[in-house]
Amino acid sequence: MHTKTIARHGSHDLPSPGERPASATASLLAGVAVGIGIMGAVLALADIGSPLRAPCTLFFLLMAPAGALAVALGRMDPLGRAVAAGAGALAIDLLVAQTMLALHLWSLRGGVLAVAALSGVLLPAGAVRRRTARATGSRAG
Repeated sequence: MHTKTIARHGSHDLPSPGERPASATASLLAGVAVGIGIMGAVLALADIGSPLRAPCTLFFLLMAPAGALAVALGRMDPLGRAVAAGAGALAIDLLVAQTMLALHLWSLRGGVLAVAALSGVLLPAGAVRRRTARATGSRAG
């Protein structure tokens, strides 16, 4: 059995062209999305009554785990990565809600904190896994 390897040329520190934002508009939209998510988390945690609290918090609860899972999924096809990250985000949110309800610990603040903590654990774990895979790939090639 013969294993083929793909030779990569260039720096291993830079993401491949398929992983980079296509334009400044994509970077701007990503920054706006992060800002909306952070605003939703702050509004929920500070218990600020605002008409934007519910939609921004929902946006945070869906996008924080989806973004962390998208980083962890790495070099998947972009559409497949988006679908898998979205489904995984819904699963994380549902598991957090079900666990909190089963333990009689339900609160909005607790749910936001739990989802933020899980996303905060997934994000660096995915980044470390990608970095180690890239380092072992550079040693093998």
